[in-house]
Amino acid sequence: MTQPASPDTCIATVRTLAIDAVQEANSGHPGAPMGLAPVGWALYSRLMRHAPSDPAWPDRDRFVLSAGHASALQYALLHLSGYALSLDDLKAFRQWGSITPGHPERGHVPGVEVTTGPLGQGLGNAVGLALAEAMLAAEFNRPGHDVVDHRTWVIASDGDLMEGISHESCSLAGFLGLGKLIVVFDDNRISLDGPTGMSTGDDVTLRFQAYGWRVLDIADANDTGEIDRVLDQACQSDGRPTIVRLKSHIGFGAPGVQDTSKAHGAPLGEEQARLAKKAYGWPEDAHFLVPPDVAAWAGVLRERGEREVAAWDAAMDAYAAEFPAEAAELRRRLAGDLPAGWDASMPVFEDGEAPATRVAGAAALNAIAAGMPELVGGAADLASSTGTTIKGAADVAPGQFGGRNIHFGVREFGMAAAINGMVAHGGLRAFGSTFMTFSDYMKNAIRMAALQGLPSILVFTHDSVAVGEDGPTHQPIEQLAALRSIPGLVTLRPADARETAGAWRIAVERRDGPTALVLTRQGVPVLPMQEPPVERGAYVVAPGDDCLIIATGSEVSLALDARELLQAQGVQARVVSMPSWELFAAQPADYRDQVIPPAILARVGVEAASPFGWERWTGTYGRIVGIDRFGESAPGGRVLEGLGMTPEAVARAAVESLAAAPG
Repeated sequence: MTQPASPDTCIATVRTLAIDAVQEANSGHPGAPMGLAPVGWALYSRLMRHAPSDPAWPDRDRFVLSAGHASALQYALLHLSGYALSLDDLKAFRQWGSITPGHPERGHVPGVEVTTGPLGQGLGNAVGLALAEAMLAAEFNRPGHDVVDHRTWVIASDGDLMEGISHESCSLAGFLGLGKLIVVFDDNRISLDGPTGMSTGDDVTLRFQAYGWRVLDIADANDTGEIDRVLDQACQSDGRPTIVRLKSHIGFGAPGVQDTSKAHGAPLGEEQARLAKKAYGWPEDAHFLVPPDVAAWAGVLRERGEREVAAWDAAMDAYAAEFPAEAAELRRRLAGDLPAGWDASMPVFEDGEAPATRVAGAAALNAIAAGMPELVGGAADLASSTGTTIKGAADVAPGQFGGRNIHFGVREFGMAAAINGMVAHGGLRAFGSTFMTFSDYMKNAIRMAALQGLPSILVFTHDSVAVGEDGPTHQPIEQLAALRSIPGLVTLRPADARETAGAWRIAVERRDGPTALVLTRQGVPVLPMQEPPVERGAYVVAPGDDCLIIATGSEVSLALDARELLQAQGVQARVVSMPSWELFAAQPADYRDQVIPPAILARVGVEAASPFGWERWTGTYGRIVGIDRFGESAPGGRVLEGLGMTPEAVARAAVESLAAAPG
């Protein structure tokens, strides 16, 4: 039996595999993997509890490569550790259809926890992963039964720490005391354009101490003994998250590019690759070489992981024997199954009521939370306005993780990234809320949730210029169009309280992507349909065959008022509520044609937002009543009137469309 190779040989293998993958692709970032290989190997071979043959094992340590451009490092480590990632996969790095894309992607590569690449977001995700572990441990662990007990490891770059989200996320982590979160900061002092000193001079030690983190240092990234000593210390939590400042050399071993930006984002070139291999004592002309004694590590780490899984399974059995209800609940949560009767207490709204949809949303949220204990979340310091407090539940606070209400602070981007991490962890369904106009701050994290198919729930209230007196800074115009442009995101703008309850039901039942709930500040009347088919995206509210009025949210009531005006003129207008463009577009063609008959060419789209994209539904002869300018500071009703969101304007648009349409 081949004996596993020494760490030095394994580290050289990681470095050369990364070099060769980037060279083969003629694209990528070789420098960081070359500098980080020693710490990467220490994590995967010794420090992390993981199971290459069972990457989804629930109590594994989570690893996040926030510096996602260094993906060749992670792919080499996964291959050598025995994950289902072959040498041929490394050779297909960055190629169409490969499972080794340019930045790590959840769901593509076994062993990748979250998709990273946009710098800083991996850090934000890691805060969510660590927070989920802490909350589940607080809820389920019992004396002698630590069935939830794992760490979250991160490798972050200087660029990660420059991004604003790092301040939001790391401040929150330090405040809460996420002691099982360990970040290795690759302090190589080089970014894409040159030395980091061109743009930043932060004292990282003082910065993170101010956040409430413990700061450790590794002076030499090639000193494997120091790496082991310091990372062992990092594992001994003192109740604070830990950042380890690692002094490394980007492009280590390549004499013409080491410690320069030339090693950051381009292949080394054949000559520098050959010289680097020579410096490592490697065959200079070898490509994708994995010596047999290095390959032997895959079996060792698979076997070690299988023992870890077996030990955890046994621990779960012992836990179940003493705490059967808790064990069954934890297993259900980890499987992602909804609890029986989770929606049994959904609120009932009566005709004649006119609550704001944010108020109806609060009622629906609390009804669902009563039957779905894994539903947790909060707001960016706006829970009292967005209605997203789970009543009767405790707050998550420093060192106290048994609650369900999370105070994210005024950190919208960090909140969204943390929610993604919590959902990716498993065992919890997380939501976050803010005002609709501030969804802009969260845009890339929403995009990343959609890219990964994470069922994060986003609640956006104060959804239009009807916000009123706060003025144009707080009155969303273009945000709906921006959200609808994200592939995989379902955006729901309910027209009334009943639609709002249905929208919450959809958000909870979704498993393949995020959902945005867009809710009003002002009251809107409850529409006559008792159980609106929100899940179909659109439906007929009032019949008519002369023209169509298609509206969303609070403008559905406006459309119904316009219908009465048209009726007085002898025009029979059909009113369609379209709470979700995405869900309606996914319906069978015959249903879409029933709701929006192709023969009715006179159409009006109505929405108190940018008209961008509405031509999809209004067609060639249609008209759009929307808002293509910023708002004003005045009472909400006055702003709507001043910007043309009136029944009369909708009726006029319908008449114009009728005149334009043939026949």
